Formats: sequence, C-alpha cells, structure tokens
Amino acid sequence: MRRQLLPLALVALTVLAAGASSTFAAGNGGGALFIFNGHLMADAGSSPTLFVAVSGGNRIALKKLVGQGKTQQFSVGQNTQYIRWTNGVPTVVPESNLVAGDRVSVRIRAARQSSLAQIESTSAGRVADSGANPQFAHKPLWLFIGKLDGPASGGHLTLHITNGNQRSLQRMLGQPLDQTFSYDAHTIFVLWQGGVPTLISPSQLVVGDRISVRIRARGSASLGQVESTPANHVGDHEPGM
Repeated sequence: MRRQLLPLALVALTVLAAGASSTFAAGNGGGALFIFNGHLMADAGSSPTLFVAVSGGNRIALKKLVGQGKTQQFSVGQNTQYIRWTNGVPTVVPESNLVAGDRVSVRIRAARQSSLAQIESTSAGRVADSGANPQFAHKPLWLFIGKLDGPASGGHLTLHITNGNQRSLQRMLGQPLDQTFSYDAHTIFVLWQGGVPTLISPSQLVVGDRISVRIRARGSASLGQVESTPANHVGDHEPGM
C-alpha cells in the first residue's frame, strides 16, 4: 500500500521544487557542484588542462561566466575520472580518449563563492564525453531519485522518492512518496561502484539502494503518463545523485 504524503513532506517537496538546482549543486561531496558543458578545442592527450568552448552548464556555473569569454581552461588531475557515453552506455576511458570537437561536461566541486579562476584551477572530479555528434533528446527530462522499495520485476520498479529535478518534483506535489515506474528492453541499467559504471540487469538492483530514474516524456505529461513511459536510464548509486 502506498503511504500518503504527510503535510511536512509536502512542504519539503515544495521547497525542493523551488530550489532543485541548489539541491543538486550541493550534491553529496564538499562544496558546490559547477557543471560546464561545451566542445573541446584541442585533443586532451595527457595535458593538465582542457580547453573548452562553453555553451551551457548549471545555473551557478553560468553565473560565473557572465562577462567572461566563451573559451575557458579547466584543470584536471590524477583523480579526475573520464566517462565516455555511447548510446546511453557509460565507460571509463583515459584522458587521451578525449579529442577536439567532442562534446564534454566538466564537473568541478568548489566553494560557492569561488571566482571563476579559482574554480577552473580546481581539478575536475569528472569529465563526461559524448563524442563529436551526440544525439540530443527531443523531449524533456524527468528525473526521479529515491530508495528502491522492492525488487524490480515485470517491467516495473517502485521508489520512495527523495529528490528529482524541478519538473518531476512539481508533479510530485500532493502525491504519495512511493511511486512506480516502467522499464522495458531498451532501458539501460547501470551500477556505479567507486565511480566506475557497470551494466546490470533489473534483477540486480538491491532493495534499499539509491536509484535514479530518467524518463523522456512531454513536458505537459501527467505523473501517471510519465510513469507509464519506459525509463531511458536507471542508475544504482549514481555519483552526484
């Protein structure tokens, strides 16, 4: 039986919906999370810096770029992890795998009040590489995060929702915290251990684990319509969630 949303939980979700970006900025590690998206200007090789033509990012990162040039230089180090995404499947790769023209997302944790120069001199924790011609989704992203209530089976999994992006949290207002999502043969399941991704099957998800569910659906869709749409990606212990 689904537990009904308590008044205090409703208030909590309202706050989350209003400030979802700050929730993700804080993340699970120290400092705020700055995300810069763009294209590599030169092959990475084994360089301690990456030259990126920035074209997007999260809000706190973009605020630091106001009045600055488009091309920025970001530091990387021995603890920086490089993830190559191919058809929705992540793989850990060496820095040399990143080449000019690739679309990348640079994730850096630093004090929120840091200057752009201070942020860029802090080694990135992770750099995601989507290749030179990544496919872009035609529908908005619905992101739900929570703990797995029971084994995934029969094309469904149930989460006790604890977070999500603003679009998802707004649909959750006034709804039970336990919600059931759909998946099919095209859904990608990834287990993250020590920051390393491994493809798994739905049956390998562990009850109680922190799960992230990504669904692409119309922005005007109801919660029920979103949940009946098979998820594109399900992450188990995904970093930064």
